[in-house]
Amino acid sequence: MQITDKRALTRWIIIGGSFLTVVFIIWNTYYLFQIFKEEERTKMELWANATESLPEADGKALIALSTIINNNTTIPIILTDSEGKISSWRNIDDRVMKDSVQAYTLLDELKSGENKLAIEYLPGEFQYAYYGNSFLLEILKYYPLALAIIILLFGAVIYNFYRATKAGAQNRLWAGMAKETAHQIGTPLSSLLGWIEIMRADDVDETTVSEIEKDVLRLQTIADRFSKIGSEPLLEERDIVAETERSFEYLKSRASKQVAFTFNAPKHPVPVLLNPELHSWTIENLVKNAIDAMKGKGSLDVSIEERETYVKIKVTDTGKGIPKAQFRKVFEPGFTTKRRGWGLGLSLTKRIVVEYHKGRIKVAHSELGKGTTMQVSLQKV
Repeated sequence: MQITDKRALTRWIIIGGSFLTVVFIIWNTYYLFQIFKEEERTKMELWANATESLPEADGKALIALSTIINNNTTIPIILTDSEGKISSWRNIDDRVMKDSVQAYTLLDELKSGENKLAIEYLPGEFQYAYYGNSFLLEILKYYPLALAIIILLFGAVIYNFYRATKAGAQNRLWAGMAKETAHQIGTPLSSLLGWIEIMRADDVDETTVSEIEKDVLRLQTIADRFSKIGSEPLLEERDIVAETERSFEYLKSRASKQVAFTFNAPKHPVPVLLNPELHSWTIENLVKNAIDAMKGKGSLDVSIEERETYVKIKVTDTGKGIPKAQFRKVFEPGFTTKRRGWGLGLSLTKRIVVEYHKGRIKVAHSELGKGTTMQVSLQKV
């Protein structure tokens, strides 16, 4: 058996053992509750018999019966005559019983249970005793519920701890893979830059060399992005309009001609604290997802809306749309609707926006068959 299988089996054994323990405690509490309830029933029957025998008692019997009656200091009792009028009470706050509305409301509550005893104090004359649970029994009644709440809270703490630990391990793995990728890309990049200089020296067409150089510089940007994963990036005050438009124009020049691109933004600079490479990655992921959703054909609009304290970047496509139930799921690692997708693009985008830039990202709007609008919100400087 593999180590992971053993760990999974151990976890299930612990969970199963904990569940059985909780079930046993709840059953045991219920059993104790029934025992105490039966004991109180016996005490009340004894109290009723003592009350019934009191008028005929004398001497030691009178003292014994009075002791039995007076020993009840915990169980609330209301005595009524045969017509249902309250004649006396015991172990109930006098302020409650002196208010007729509260008194008869309490009596109705006691009548709704099975705790009723008939007392024949004279031949053919009856009183009726209605009693409730003692304070101890009332507490014991709610003990399983309190225990269940405690177990749920404990389980929630364990779950959150396990989830945070797992997420931390995943983050460390992703960060390590990203840095290793950046390292591996760096070596051939240096060689490619050298080849570009050789091409220039050999008088290769400058347009061709320039385009190759742009793509090599793009690879350098990608390597730089990967190197920043897992470490705190440096944020600079930049014009969000210019930075977004630069990424937009690069993607537009290399996308299908069947995609109609539009860009709308304020005509003046809008300063925002951001990391240029990571912000470019955010725009690239959102635009590429939009193009994929349209299957390379449709209209794509990137707009920037300025507010008093923040700025909104919206990427709108005319693609297949996202079901409302999946608005949150699209940002989860591994979630993808593509056959060959890894489901990391939007997850990584969310991390860049939320964790690194302290912003927000969401599906602002989507209709199946009509398109989707993704929205990023960032604080202005």
